Amino acid sequence: MKHFPITYFRMTFWLPGRKRDFSPLISICFISTLLACVSLTCLHIFRIYCSGSHGPVLLLLHGGGHSALSWAVFTAVICSRINCRVVAMDLRAHGDTKVKNPEDLSADTMAKDIGKVVEALYGENPPPIMIIGHSMGGAIAVHTAAANHIPSLLGLCVIDVVEGTAMDALNSMQNFLRSRPKTFKSLENAIEWSVKSGQIRNIESARVSMGGQVKKYEPISSPGVSNSIGEGIIEEEEEEEPEEESNNKRMKEDDQEIKKESVFTWRVELSKTEKYWEGWFRGLSALFLTCPVPKLLLLAGVDRLDKDLTIGQMQGKFQMQVLPQCGHAVHEDAPEKVADALATFMVRHKFTEFKEGYLW
Repeated sequence: MKHFPITYFRMTFWLPGRKRDFSPLISICFISTLLACVSLTCLHIFRIYCSGSHGPVLLLLHGGGHSALSWAVFTAVICSRINCRVVAMDLRAHGDTKVKNPEDLSADTMAKDIGKVVEALYGENPPPIMIIGHSMGGAIAVHTAAANHIPSLLGLCVIDVVEGTAMDALNSMQNFLRSRPKTFKSLENAIEWSVKSGQIRNIESARVSMGGQVKKYEPISSPGVSNSIGEGIIEEEEEEEPEEESNNKRMKEDDQEIKKESVFTWRVELSKTEKYWEGWFRGLSALFLTCPVPKLLLLAGVDRLDKDLTIGQMQGKFQMQVLPQCGHAVHEDAPEKVADALATFMVRHKFTEFKEGYLW
């Protein structure tokens, strides 16, 4: 594993009436990053962000299309409240992680990834770990815990993902994805869109995390390769010369138009992951309730609770807290509230202690 130093993230505060700054924040509140190889041939390399030096490990899993950078502001807050270590990872096909088969986003494969990363980081005797996941990452966290891929698991925290609500939303997901801009003129433009559209309501978090959601468009210009703003699909040349020349000319024209209008596009084409959506969420509530560790469910609204979880909550099988006035990216919109809820939960269960001098 390689280590790369990273400076601390510095939060800024804006006065009423002052023009908002949508410029990206390169420095984040992680002490270091790692490249974790989970295969002998290094065909599977996961980008890991770390912070903290002692205490239980908080293993953070981001949502679909996001990256570990979505946990940046939350990490700064939680590390100021309790004794803990933070490990936030880019899941396969996301962020800066590189795997041999990035198209395989099944719940089983991704859950196994988590176990392999923990083993690569800590060997056969990992420290106590609390796994925390948002949206898709929350579903993968549940699958990971249920399959016992983390033998030292202390607890489980799921943020704003419930089976019933998720399954109901799948039918409209493609329409939502089509409604998003396909490209952005700059990273600043992407950050501005994320804030003004309400996708991320915390501008400081957006300035850090959007860099993990979009990438700079780099057209492919070698012979026999088509230019695409998607995942760089390679197509062989056709034998018919006239049609080939016509297609290449059209591709070059499209490429020039794209380069004129925008230089950033989404890192992950979420629309192409549709075949895995049901596998992430089907049966999630029952799976969550059967996990034999203390559980915390954080929601942006009580309307998201389905029947199974309502019954389970009444039976005291998990702790639930609703954080109103948040969008779906709860941990980005209200990192202090999420950190307070998680810190209180972990101290109550004696997983850790509040930091000396912290008033709660």
